[in-house]
Amino acid sequence: MGHKPKVKRMRLLEFDSWIDSTLYDTLHMLRDRYDAYSAWIARFHVSGLRRVIIELVSDATSFSIVGGILMLALAQPAFEETDDAWRSSNQYSVNFTDRYGRPIGKRGLLHNDAVPLDEIPDHMIKAALATEDRRFFEHFGIDVIGLFRAMSENVRAHGVVQGGSTLTQQLAKNLFLTPERTLDRKIKEAFLALWLEARLTKREILKLYLDRAYLGGGTVGVDAAAEYYFGKSVRDVTLAEAAMLAGLFKAPTRFAPHLNLPAARARANVVLDNMVESGFLTEGQAYGARQRPATIVDRSENEVPNYFLDWAFSEVQRLNKGNDFVLTVKTTVDMTIQRAAEAAIESALRQNGPRYGAEQAAMVVMDLDGAVRGMVGGRDYGESQFNRAVDALRQPGSSFKPFTYLTALMNGFTPESVVVDAPITIGNWSPKNYGRSYRGPVTLTTALTHSINTIPVRLSQSFGRDKIAETAHKMGIRSNIVVTRALPLGVAEVTVLDMTSSYAAFANGGKQATGYAVLEIRNSNDEIIYDRRRDEPPAPQLIEPQYAAQLNFMLSHVPEFGTGRRAQLDFTVAAGKTGTTQAYRDAWFMGYTGKYCAGVWFGNDDFTSTHRMTGGSLPAMTWKEVMALIHTEQDILPIVGAIDPRGIMPTPEETAIADAEGRPSATQLGLTARPSTLSERMIRTLDHLEKLFSDAPPVTANSGPSAAREEGPGSFSLNRREGATRASQDEADTGSIGKGPQGALKAAEGPNQRGGNPPLELR
Repeated sequence: MGHKPKVKRMRLLEFDSWIDSTLYDTLHMLRDRYDAYSAWIARFHVSGLRRVIIELVSDATSFSIVGGILMLALAQPAFEETDDAWRSSNQYSVNFTDRYGRPIGKRGLLHNDAVPLDEIPDHMIKAALATEDRRFFEHFGIDVIGLFRAMSENVRAHGVVQGGSTLTQQLAKNLFLTPERTLDRKIKEAFLALWLEARLTKREILKLYLDRAYLGGGTVGVDAAAEYYFGKSVRDVTLAEAAMLAGLFKAPTRFAPHLNLPAARARANVVLDNMVESGFLTEGQAYGARQRPATIVDRSENEVPNYFLDWAFSEVQRLNKGNDFVLTVKTTVDMTIQRAAEAAIESALRQNGPRYGAEQAAMVVMDLDGAVRGMVGGRDYGESQFNRAVDALRQPGSSFKPFTYLTALMNGFTPESVVVDAPITIGNWSPKNYGRSYRGPVTLTTALTHSINTIPVRLSQSFGRDKIAETAHKMGIRSNIVVTRALPLGVAEVTVLDMTSSYAAFANGGKQATGYAVLEIRNSNDEIIYDRRRDEPPAPQLIEPQYAAQLNFMLSHVPEFGTGRRAQLDFTVAAGKTGTTQAYRDAWFMGYTGKYCAGVWFGNDDFTSTHRMTGGSLPAMTWKEVMALIHTEQDILPIVGAIDPRGIMPTPEETAIADAEGRPSATQLGLTARPSTLSERMIRTLDHLEKLFSDAPPVTANSGPSAAREEGPGSFSLNRREGATRASQDEADTGSIGKGPQGALKAAEGPNQRGGNPPLELR
């Protein structure tokens, strides 16, 4: 037992010895191998110039292999697009009509690849090759000689004067890539060019290039461009016309002849020079073409509702679920309304824009179900294609307050609820009224009519600002709303289209009224693939009709007695709200009648302030001008819940129309009033005359001036009415509108009796 530890120690020593010997033998072997390798390499030793050349070639080979692997990895995503359907075109070509089926314009790409290469004129093909790729039939997709020539010319000119891309590379870009100028795109382009050269013949590549190149004016391919610019097939183009088309390959927008004919002709002369240099033409032939330059077909777009068509085109792309991209679309636009809106916006900006410091405007007019009848996205589409009615996010100011008041109505308040207008502070924020004054206890109707700021803030404290955002989203605001302390006053970002849709939902009794542009879509076989009446569900009820009626009652006071009096209509009652944002950056008027809803915005693209423009000024006046022009029919339905001082019940015909359209009538809501077709001022005058005639004493022999001044049971006295008028004047000066019929009289006679300009609205 005593010798076991000694045995273990011996085994450990043996194992350690084995490790040492193994390591020694391995290192000795590696040294011998290295010495042998060095002796073998020494036989190839070179020095001097030969060594420099060999080192450069070796390094270049190594870097080329590594670089090639890297570029292939970068180009790999582009090859995912080269599936079996890569030759087919998925570009839209859409013809639009108005609501009555009359053509109004086109969008997408005008494309025709049905002309065989053999039928394209020889001078058209030579013009393209002379300008784009003279060595097309000699290279393998990448023209190394041409690339070095372009590089040397660019170095000599200290700028980019020549491009090194081949026709095949340009085709690869047109088929699979974007026009971005990045190294990644150039790498993909080069590999795809090699792929195309391996898959197609030179004639097939040339044909595809002539068919797929964008040539301006929404045209793709030489045949579509020839039809658009010259009104003929590419089979019939002259040499001068072919030169003009070939000049569009590299810069279709800059040299588009319908936009800049002199520049297009100058570019055509450069193409003719290229054809002479390439040996495709003689000087005499080029001189003859210059003497008979190409002329184009007039493509005037004065009557095209471009902003509307851009938006409608995006709607078509969303609705089209098939594989047919040549479509005919019937839209909602009414060109009479469209022209009225365009004319009013242009007139307002031309006459009053400089005075108010406003350079841009936008407007949307829609039916109460959301069908857009007119859209103005800016002052000049040719100058700026940005659609301010659809894509511009601007603060709505006080025009957002109806969402706050609607939330209040849905949380137990009524139009007659009284809230105190007094200073309020939330944290370090103290909102103030526009005039820095306060009215004390006021009804919600008064607060909304005069756009008081403290009241919606107080309301939001009672039920939470999150609910205001929920209400706005429910009614049609699709942009993100950030909930802040100032949200009840309209510190959010919205679009004109969404605001108009929301107000239309107020007007129609609380049903969804999301703006839409498309009524019907037909494919290239004239088959209906989308019909709104068939494919869209009925509009859901967003809020209870009585809440919409109460809000309509409140909003109808704004044009009659409040901040929107410049929008007051003589032929019907309107409802709406003004909006002005901080530093006068945005001015809005949102309003509706029983037939149309419209929203107007004025401001500047760079968010600079206007010259104290409020929503009650130019926006309200522009809204009124458009509404006065487009309400030419007599079928204006009442706004359910809107004020009517005469208290006239709706006629059976009006109730039947409301039932047929699926919206509640005033009778169903327990309301006895409907909007008048006369102005409030005219109604007061008629009431006064009616009272005068009914109370006047009969004419007798004793009648005279002295008798008329006497008061008695049968005499006419103004004492009671004058007392009411004085009371309403005093109360109007304090900003409070009383309840009931007497309160309505006070509201009617108070503000309008003061005369002068309407008060500036409260932001």
